[in-house]
Amino acid sequence: AKLSEALVRLERAGRGGAELAPVVDEIFRHVHSVKGMGASMELDGIAALAHGAEDLVDVHRRAGTAPSATALDVLLEAVDALQAMVGVASGGERSPDPDGGLVGRLAAEAEHARAGAGAPEPFRPPARAPLPPAPPEPAPAREAAPPEARTARVRVEHLDGFLDAVGELILATDRLRVTGRGAGPELRPQLEDGVDRLQAVVKDLHDKVMAVRMTPLSRITEPLPRAARDLARRTGKAVELEIRGAEIELDRGMLDELADPLLHVLRNAVDHGVELPEARARAGKPPVGRVVLAARRERDRVLIEIADDGAGMDPDRLRAKAVDRGALTEAAAAALTDREALLLALLPGVSTAPSVTEVSGRGVGMDAVKRALEALGGTLEVESARGEGTRWTLRLPLTVAVQPVLLVRVAGETLALPIAKVHGAAQVALGELPRGEGGPRLPYGGALLPVRGLRELLGFGEGAPPSLCSVVVAEVDGGRVGLVVDALLGQGEAVLKPLASPFDLVPGLSAVTVLGDGRPVFVLDVGRLLAG
Repeated sequence: AKLSEALVRLERAGRGGAELAPVVDEIFRHVHSVKGMGASMELDGIAALAHGAEDLVDVHRRAGTAPSATALDVLLEAVDALQAMVGVASGGERSPDPDGGLVGRLAAEAEHARAGAGAPEPFRPPARAPLPPAPPEPAPAREAAPPEARTARVRVEHLDGFLDAVGELILATDRLRVTGRGAGPELRPQLEDGVDRLQAVVKDLHDKVMAVRMTPLSRITEPLPRAARDLARRTGKAVELEIRGAEIELDRGMLDELADPLLHVLRNAVDHGVELPEARARAGKPPVGRVVLAARRERDRVLIEIADDGAGMDPDRLRAKAVDRGALTEAAAAALTDREALLLALLPGVSTAPSVTEVSGRGVGMDAVKRALEALGGTLEVESARGEGTRWTLRLPLTVAVQPVLLVRVAGETLALPIAKVHGAAQVALGELPRGEGGPRLPYGGALLPVRGLRELLGFGEGAPPSLCSVVVAEVDGGRVGLVVDALLGQGEAVLKPLASPFDLVPGLSAVTVLGDGRPVFVLDVGRLLAG
């Protein structure tokens, strides 16, 4: 993996005139280590392929030159083959022989580079010599080294089970607290004190489990520079990917679900966003496109932005595509602001690609990304300017196991809204609100927000509204909406459980949790509820 990442950096260094020697030396060390370890463990196929790659890198190391694009393609292909062979060997099987054609192309590229650079023939030691030298005697330590941290490998399935058990402890603690409220005055103080201590211990245990599960974002971003490079080569473009904030940590379970959406957005930026070199030259841009993936923390959320300096998105083209697909009428499309029209790229079947290719153009990628993020409790936003580029923003919770929720009452039922989607709340008289197209409007944050009743949206029927109503302001697809509820019941920590059939088919439901008194409560997905 390090070798692949270093090769992509080498291509970037050669293109930008940066110093090559440190990167070439790093690549040579990596491939030499693979060759030496393969030989020492008698994995002759791995050693032979690594030796061919080492020869090619060594020519450029001695000459101080950068490999050609073709040579880099062959080296990256060799890295992929080495990874596959190591995977076979790690399963206990004998390492297969390398592809003879690949070894031949490595040798041909080395000879070609050697002839062009006038480099001497490489020294080829006897075969029994690809083994590593004996380590030198350690120098005497001047002071005692700090003790190494002790670590242990734990299966992810065990951590998942541990987290589930802690979630059940949280629910049991809440149940004890509710039950204790019915105790007599002589027992209630001692019982509440014990429950408080138990809750503190359980919370500490939960925090420790989550700390163990937290994993740097770099775990899924390391392959992305290579993916961007390969896609750019296939589409005749030159693209550099810069990654910032890869040290930000998220729940490992969330990272596993985030890898594909991130790759989708990156492919979209390279294939749709960045122009061909000749088009960039006509626009006065450098021939090499630039994509930046930046991650940062904002309170209990993680924001991941993927921005390109490409052509930007055309709102009029998106409106036309949405009308062609039957997603909107012409009048509705014309009424959209440019910012609202950009969100049409998230609809299934809507794509701005001029043609369908093996990479994209069928209008399914960004729709899949949106659904995947919403399943994680996150959102996807887009900003774009013609000729300047596009920025996709992924907003995510740190974990999906335990989330703060706002409890509300609607038609006698208790429901939950994710706090991450709640922007505020107000008490208003519905009859006094200004009215617009589609119903009443709530003055909030300098704008008039549409107001919808959760009672009607959930199919509970219409009821007589009280003189004063509670309205929850929720975030939906980059905008806000006011949701009328019967009462606000307060905030709580919810241990989220996935929905079983047939509830997983009901639009607007995302998960279920259990209150302290044992009642199940559905967690609402406001975006899907409004769309349904």
